[in-house]
Amino acid sequence: MTEPAPTPGPWTFATVESVRPENAHVATLRLRVPDRRAHLPGQHYIVRLTAEDGYSASRSYSVASPPEDAGVVELTVDRLPAGEVSPYLTEDVVAGDEVEVRGPVGGYFVWRGESPLLLVAGGSGVAPVMAMLRSRRLSHPDVPVRLLFSVRAPEELIFATELGPETTVVYTRRTPPAATRPAGRITADDVAAVAFDDGPAYVCGSTGFVEAAATLLAQQGYDRSRIKLERYGSSGS
Repeated sequence: MTEPAPTPGPWTFATVESVRPENAHVATLRLRVPDRRAHLPGQHYIVRLTAEDGYSASRSYSVASPPEDAGVVELTVDRLPAGEVSPYLTEDVVAGDEVEVRGPVGGYFVWRGESPLLLVAGGSGVAPVMAMLRSRRLSHPDVPVRLLFSVRAPEELIFATELGPETTVVYTRRTPPAATRPAGRITADDVAAVAFDDGPAYVCGSTGFVEAAATLLAQQGYDRSRIKLERYGSSGS
């Protein structure tokens, strides 16, 4: 029987330990959360900002750190120019600030150690699957894992220094000089090269990316029960 996901804790103020740029518009906030509840890889936190006049805005951000990283959570935030929350988190917040958060949230797009593990991510959709990859490295090293990561160009990579031999990067607009694959969206051949005969596939990215990846996975024999999807769209910020 599958254990239920941890229930969200109350709203609380987390202390920002660091802000780490990942690329020109993505940053990771490392937060010290009081009475933190251990999350499952794939869960997210809600961040709420409140103005002096009482107006508040909240957005959900996936946890990129593994549950083994006790006491802290890392939220990777993609800045949207017209966003109400992400510009503040990526441009104004500094170490020592406090941010109101609640979590962990979500019980569907979570990994509990199933094997083998296929991860498919587009852009900042790599955040929740990185939590899975990091947890697998720490606590489930025997689980076979592959990550198919789609980005527009080399400078768009996120977690670039942590991408190991399990990772295949697909560049959709511009490739590095030594690349042998031409730029373009993920194809059936890309998915066939990483697909397993069994085990789940976790897919996260924009709605268009997720739908395309799910179709390609189905063509490789993944039925619905093996594919878990997480979408982000223009409404998030």
